[in-house]
Amino acid sequence: MKKSSVKSPLKIGQLSRETGVSIRSIRHYDAHELLNSSRSENGYRVFSVIAITQVRQVQRLINSGFNLKEISTFPECMRLKEGAAFCPETIATQRQRLTKIEDRIADLEAIRKELLDSIQASEITGPFQPLSVTKDINAET
Repeated sequence: MKKSSVKSPLKIGQLSRETGVSIRSIRHYDAHELLNSSRSENGYRVFSVIAITQVRQVQRLINSGFNLKEISTFPECMRLKEGAAFCPETIATQRQRLTKIEDRIADLEAIRKELLDSIQASEITGPFQPLSVTKDINAET
């Protein structure tokens, strides 16, 4: 956890530099109301220092497989403390996300098997053979 000596208010470029997150992503998080921001007199978007933690925590949750819509349903306390543990209220969402990830892994394994079978058939028959020949070879093995 990186401590910052930055003082409020932060402009979006400063927040981007502090967190290593693109300005575009920060705007996206702000549009989903995941960050505390306001507008300065000149219309610039400004953030309090807590936004550094919020951005890092949103990134952590995204890296855990959650999308912004799901993250927006999490209690605010999970977004205000970097590295905050998941709250019991989020268990159902966590289980749903895990199921989606496991389903995706199964899909990828099936795609992997198809590709490996295709490569193996191509190595046996050589390139540019009709698909029916490839299928006949697979049936024989």
